[in-house]
Amino acid sequence: MPALNRHQATAIGATTILNWSLLATLTQLSGAVPPFLLTGLAFGIAFLCFLVWNLVRRESNIAPLRQPPSVWALGVGGLFGYHALYFVAQQNAPPANAGLISYLWPLLIVLFVGLLPGERLLPRHVMGGLLGFAGAALLIGGDLGGGGGALGYGAAFACALVWSGYSVMSRAKKAVPTSAVGGFCLVTALLAVACHGLFEAPRWPQGIEWLGVVGLGLGPVGSAFFTWDIGVKHGDLHLLGMLAYATPLLSTVVLVMAGYAEASPLLALAAGVITLGMLIGSGALRRRRGMKQKTAHADAT
Repeated sequence: MPALNRHQATAIGATTILNWSLLATLTQLSGAVPPFLLTGLAFGIAFLCFLVWNLVRRESNIAPLRQPPSVWALGVGGLFGYHALYFVAQQNAPPANAGLISYLWPLLIVLFVGLLPGERLLPRHVMGGLLGFAGAALLIGGDLGGGGGALGYGAAFACALVWSGYSVMSRAKKAVPTSAVGGFCLVTALLAVACHGLFEAPRWPQGIEWLGVVGLGLGPVGSAFFTWDIGVKHGDLHLLGMLAYATPLLSTVVLVMAGYAEASPLLALAAGVITLGMLIGSGALRRRRGMKQKTAHADAT
């Protein structure tokens, strides 16, 4: 892959957010497929797509997989851990609420990235992240007080910790090629199938449920990880963390449109709060104010 500058890598990483907005809906479409089996099927499809892509480009399937154990532990731990927990959350709690709790990871990314060498945590980053969190909390509303769902909510919160840690620590592994993600997908699929055999009763997708499974493997559980890897390793990780708060908003909208969740009057307010958080955190408002001041000064002279 040709060398990308910081802006190009950020733009590629940002496309992942649109992809992930389909994750909750496609998970619901996949029906009652056991979580580990669903994880294995989706990542298996992702790995097959990786093989086809390398075949088209006439590149080696083996060379990217020659990585040290620490890289494999990070990649497989992030992909397998997050998605196994995510599917458990989706099937054991209201889908919109579980998805939104798991999307606390953008705030954690914003906070954790300041610990990396060469990165700074600025007040606008914290303010933008907190506004994004507040917008997500508005979308959740008061439904968390309902009965049941402890397993689902616990798994959803664990998702946030796992994915934020994976994303930030991947930043320190810039030398690892993005194509190595294909190997992580394969091992994740094999682990998930093994766990399915040990812990779950077989229940294969039926009819239209296969559409959800294939959709997951092609998009949110497939191409999304390659674009995200490019973004977190070579792009603006603070900005990607801010932009990621559009994911729960878009995810909720898609769930509502697909009939898996009900529209809420808080949706518009949450959208405004999340958007404001992204603008503040990214520095867009500051740059706009600076441009206005420059224009006014030029007019005065």
